[in-house]
Amino acid sequence: MVLGTTSGAGKSWLTTALCRYYSNQGLKVAPFKAQNMSNNARVVPGPAGVMGEIGSAQYFQALAARAKPEVRVNPLLLKPEADTHSQVVLMGQVSAELTAMPWRGRSEKVWPQIAAALDALRAENDVVVIEGAGSPAEINLHASDIVNMRVARHADARCLLVTDIDRGGAFAHLYGTWALLPEDERALIQGFVLNKFRGDASLLAPAPQMLQELTGVPTVATIPMQWRHGLPEEDGVFDDRTLSAGAVHTTVAVLAYPRISNLDEFQPLKNVPGVRLLWARSPADLAGLKSTDWVVLPGSKSTAADLAWLRTQGLDQAIAHHAGQGGTVLGVCGGLQMLGEALIDTAGIDGNAPGLGLLPLVTTFEVAKTVQRTQAQFSAMQGAWAALAGVPATGYEIHHGQTAQHPAMAAKGDVAREVIPGIAWQNPAGNVLGVYLHGLFEDAAVLHALFGAQVPTLDSVFDGLAGFLGSSFTPGVLDALVAR
Repeated sequence: MVLGTTSGAGKSWLTTALCRYYSNQGLKVAPFKAQNMSNNARVVPGPAGVMGEIGSAQYFQALAARAKPEVRVNPLLLKPEADTHSQVVLMGQVSAELTAMPWRGRSEKVWPQIAAALDALRAENDVVVIEGAGSPAEINLHASDIVNMRVARHADARCLLVTDIDRGGAFAHLYGTWALLPEDERALIQGFVLNKFRGDASLLAPAPQMLQELTGVPTVATIPMQWRHGLPEEDGVFDDRTLSAGAVHTTVAVLAYPRISNLDEFQPLKNVPGVRLLWARSPADLAGLKSTDWVVLPGSKSTAADLAWLRTQGLDQAIAHHAGQGGTVLGVCGGLQMLGEALIDTAGIDGNAPGLGLLPLVTTFEVAKTVQRTQAQFSAMQGAWAALAGVPATGYEIHHGQTAQHPAMAAKGDVAREVIPGIAWQNPAGNVLGVYLHGLFEDAAVLHALFGAQVPTLDSVFDGLAGFLGSSFTPGVLDALVAR
């Protein structure tokens, strides 16, 4: 099990790398995270083949393990809709009962299914690599814990505790986390891992030895900082240190509204030569964009609220200006809904709001949630998106809203071009495109059509991570962790 001293310490990265490392040893491997809190989700099979949602990190970990992604690898997913409220997804399906329940009241309700999923994976695999959440030393939550040490005790897991040394205070983080755990839980920690190290590792001495004398736990790995490891960021966003190689020919500005979802789907663009990604939070971030540059409205877990945020920032006018100058605009899922004329919510799902008016569409929110894998092909396209004409695309849909042509606007001749039935629409000028299909940029055919580029495959990324572990860990440690 991979535990962390904080969120962002490197748990997801290390878990993914370990999944591929052990798979490369010829072992049958599966990942597991009891509870994930993220609006980055993927669509995978659940019981009886019904499609459901899991956190994106566990989806990638399953691929790294060469296992089929399924809901058991992440039985509980919390999707934040506000600072104090999350939609609860249990075994892939939204649970209205659990969503309405207080945080601490959920634990005993969900633990039986979490434990059953973990036990089944342990029975079916040689190795299960478990990821914790946040820190196991969050003592205010320890009594209701279902994701850290309760899981470790249940599985009698051999635990690594990873910390981000680039933040500073790494040895205090490791020692403090260890010291706050009960004695029986401390005994499960087999090694400390220093992640994101920059500099001469010999300068760390004598701290690792001193820490071992205090705790009895050795520091088993020092992992160098990696700016471009190739995995999407689990909780964070990309930055300018992750620029792709070559002179920049296209800037892709992704609007970073508060309830952004599925931001991981833009990760492949970081690897396209000549493409620069940036987060846009104000009109100034969009100033100076060329017409060939993109403004992207990504998915949202609260479309009406994020649309209101755009207007408060003045970004609605900046987007309209870019589109009015013939600039390229893309809306994905919630972003597509924002591009239309109106959001209509009679079911109390998301909220009513006027749209940005860049596509003559209207979205109606429904209680039923569309959760499915989708294969489709773009029909004839115009303008900035013409290269997608005839290109097959594979992705996934996760949305409550259903979108259609605005009837009154159609009567006046203002009609959106439906380039994939029920999924994608384009404006007559050809510069604005809205799609329900997530994962477009993970499709090699789409990337090649748009940029003429080949990007590293996920398999090559996973193998690179696994190889990196071999040079970072003390020899023999990784094999000893799974020896019984």
